[in-house]
Amino acid sequence: MVITMTIAPDDEGRRLDRLLRKALPKLPLSALHRLLRKKQVLLDGMPAEASVRPKAGSIITIPKEAAPVSHDSPPAYQPRTPIPILWEGTGVLVLNKPAGLTVHGPASLDTLVRSYLAERLPPSLSFRPGPIHRLDTPTSGIILFSTTLKGAQYFSTLIRERQVKKQYLALVDGKLEAPSRWEDLLIRDRNTGKTRVTENQAVAAQDAETAVFPLATTSRYSLILAAIHTGRTHQIRAQAAFHGHPLAGDRKYGGSFQPGGLLLHAYTLEFPVTEATKGMGLPETLKAPLPDAFRMRIGELFGRSLTQVL
Repeated sequence: MVITMTIAPDDEGRRLDRLLRKALPKLPLSALHRLLRKKQVLLDGMPAEASVRPKAGSIITIPKEAAPVSHDSPPAYQPRTPIPILWEGTGVLVLNKPAGLTVHGPASLDTLVRSYLAERLPPSLSFRPGPIHRLDTPTSGIILFSTTLKGAQYFSTLIRERQVKKQYLALVDGKLEAPSRWEDLLIRDRNTGKTRVTENQAVAAQDAETAVFPLATTSRYSLILAAIHTGRTHQIRAQAAFHGHPLAGDRKYGGSFQPGGLLLHAYTLEFPVTEATKGMGLPETLKAPLPDAFRMRIGELFGRSLTQVL
């Protein structure tokens, strides 16, 4: 009995030993090298070297008893579980994440996406669809998932080079009447899971820049549009608290009590116009509709007319 695996387009050009490590995570490295050394790994019927780079469509054959198979396959997609898709194209899936849903782990957005894509994507030994950037569990809104290796590489590069503009809507404590620009150094405390502003230009400190625009205010609250120019963990939450306007409901950062917790929504992504984005038909700007609870709270505080333009 043997295990057969087909080289997918996303696998092409990678070393055989690295492909096998991805495809067989339960197989010890020493056992993998032993299979290769004993010529038990066949590529298109011929013994293969570890350094060979297979082409798409090639077949790998391994003795079944020598290679434990990973059972990390996604569960079957359940049509009753909604996948909040905003846009779908070659290499990328754009979603509107509900607040409270984790991005990773069991019963997460990642699980739903992999289940949704299971029968839509060709199998790959080395690539798994996944989120290209982060959103905290309590944060709702727009998030990108890669569906191909090229998509992951392309959009990760755009985000790393800050070519994708991100805007968030947030309800904060206090009256913020004029636009402002928050430029701080942030440091992450792994023990507390919090991010804080620091004046110490330590190696671990990272610059954070957020442009803030008040959209509506009362004596107690402000609805702001926050355009982030960097993407640090808890950036808006930490900076808002430091500048005297913590997110309402964000008790971790000193916010006032708010039924249902904090209201922070990744509202828009604006992409550069390139040959690649034009070729896939990606809109220049994508917007994630507000969750019902967020929209309702905005209407209560600032009037329903505001909710109609958001």
